[in-house]
Amino acid sequence: MITYKLSVVSSEPGVYLMKDDSGKVIYVGKALNLKKRLSSYFTKFDQHDSKTKALVQKISDFETIITATESEALILESNLIKQYKPRYNIILKDDKRYPALKIDIKSPYPTLTMVRKIKNDSSIYFGPFTSHVVVRETLNVIRKTFKLRNCKNTTFKNRSRPCLNYQISKCLAPCCNKISKEAYNDIIKEVILFLKGKTSDLIQKIKDEMFEAAKIQEYEKAAILRDKMIALERILEKQFVVNADLKDRDVIGISMEMELSIITVLFIRGGVVTGTRHFTFIETLSNEDEIISSFIRQYYKESSYVPNEILIPIDIEDRLGIEEYLKEIAGEKILVFSPVRGDKINLVSMAMQNAKSALKEKLSAQKSNSDILLRLQKHLKLKTIPNRVECFDNSNWNGKDMVSCMVVFEKGKPKKEDYRRYKIKNVSKPDDYAAMAEVIKRRYGKGEKFKPYPDLLIIDGGKGQLSIAFSILKDLNISDVFDVISIAKKDKENMETEDKIYRPGQLNPINFSREANLLLFLQSIRDESHRFTISYQRILQKKSLFS
Repeated sequence: MITYKLSVVSSEPGVYLMKDDSGKVIYVGKALNLKKRLSSYFTKFDQHDSKTKALVQKISDFETIITATESEALILESNLIKQYKPRYNIILKDDKRYPALKIDIKSPYPTLTMVRKIKNDSSIYFGPFTSHVVVRETLNVIRKTFKLRNCKNTTFKNRSRPCLNYQISKCLAPCCNKISKEAYNDIIKEVILFLKGKTSDLIQKIKDEMFEAAKIQEYEKAAILRDKMIALERILEKQFVVNADLKDRDVIGISMEMELSIITVLFIRGGVVTGTRHFTFIETLSNEDEIISSFIRQYYKESSYVPNEILIPIDIEDRLGIEEYLKEIAGEKILVFSPVRGDKINLVSMAMQNAKSALKEKLSAQKSNSDILLRLQKHLKLKTIPNRVECFDNSNWNGKDMVSCMVVFEKGKPKKEDYRRYKIKNVSKPDDYAAMAEVIKRRYGKGEKFKPYPDLLIIDGGKGQLSIAFSILKDLNISDVFDVISIAKKDKENMETEDKIYRPGQLNPINFSREANLLLFLQSIRDESHRFTISYQRILQKKSLFS
C-alpha cells in the first residue's frame, strides 16, 4: 500500500502524518516537496542508520495534506503536533519547573519576584533560568544595589512606618512615601537594563548622573550613585564578554547519538553569556534540520523574549518561513542564520561543544542506569530487566484521609507524568492491608486498559503488605506477568543495619551486602514514593483544616 501511495503522492508543499499498524499518528512532518521527502524514508532504506530503520519499520501508512505555501505547511505542522503529540516528534514540555524573575509594571511601586510560570500578562519576565541558585544570587544583587522593596503587596499597603530594611539601607521605603513614584520607576528602568544584560549602558547612565549631581553640589546623591556604579562595575568584571557589538542573540547547538538528541541554547545579552539550557529528546524520526526548525517554533512561541538574532549550526530548509513566523510573535524582524566566519561562528562552536558535553553526560548516566537495572535483574532473579518500576506507599493523617500514591521510574529515572494519587474509598479506619488491597485492584484491575504494566512492582512495607498485594494480583490473574517485591525499614531495636527486601514466598530478606548500591537504588524509589505521598497528604490536610 505504501509503495502505491508513494507513486501517486503530490510534489506540492504540505504536511505528512505517519501512522503505525493501529492507525495512531506517530510522526508529523512538513515538506516543500511531499513526494521527494516521503520517498527519502521508504526508497533509500539502506542508507538510513539503524535507529531510523527501526523507526521507519513501525510505519504502516501515511497521510498527506497539501498546502498552498510553505508558511501554511509550517503552521499546520505545528498545530497537528500539538493535537496528536506524536511519539517520534520533538515536543517541548512547559517551563513550570524553571524559575523566572517578574516585574509587575502595573504596580505603582513594582517589586522583583521569583515565579515558576511565565504568564501572558502585562508584567515583564526575565528567564526562565536553569539554576535556582543563579536566580537567588541575582535577586540579592539587585536588592542590595537598587534597594527595591521586597515585601508582599498586602504588607506594603498596610504599612504605617518603614520596616527594618529601610533602617539598614536595604529598601527605599516607598510604602511610607520616602521616594516618589517617578524616582522609583527610574530605578525600575535601571533594573530592567541590568537584567537585559545592558550593564555597560547602565554604568554610563549612572556615571553621567553622578557627575551631574556633583556639578550642582548634591554630594550625598553623588556618593550614593558612585557606590552603585562601583557595585555594577564589580559585577561587569565577572561577566564574560563574547561579542564586541554587545547585541542580544541566542545561539543554538545540537548533538545527536543513538536515540538521544540534545539541543543547547546559549543566551547572550549585551554581548555577555547570561545562561545555558539543554533540551533532551528521545527517539525522533527528524534529522538535524527538522529538529532545529521544530525546536525554534515551539520554544519561541512560549518564550517571554525573542532576541533579534538566532544563530544556528546549519542552514535549514524553511529558514525564511521561520523568520516570518518569529516576526509575528516578536512584532519585529528576527534574523535566523548559520554564520560562516568571524566571532559568530565561534559562538556556534561553543554551543555545539556544550551540546556534545551534555549528550556525553546523558549517555554516561544512561549506561550507569542500564548497568544497575541489569544487575538488579540478576540479583533479584527477575523475569525481565526492570526498565519500568512502580512503587506504592500508603499514608493517613491521625487515622483519617487515607491515601495511597504510585511513583514510576523508567530506565532508572522518575517519570512524573505517570505518577498517580489515590484517595482510599472503601476503608473507614486505618488499615494498611485493606488500603493496599484496594489500591492494587484500582491500578491493575482493568486489564489491558491499564497497561503498560511495570516490570517490577515495589510495595512499601513488610511481608504482610507484600502478601496482600501478591494475593490480589493472583485474583486478577496477572501475578506471573511482572515481579513483585516489598521494602521494609530496618528495625533499629533489633540491631538491623539495612532496609529489608522481600520476595513472595520467601521467608528471609534478600542479602545486599555485596550490592549495596542496588539497595540504595530501591531505597531512592521508596523515598520518592514517601515524598510524593506526604505532599498529597499535606494538600488534603490544608483543605480539611480550611473547611
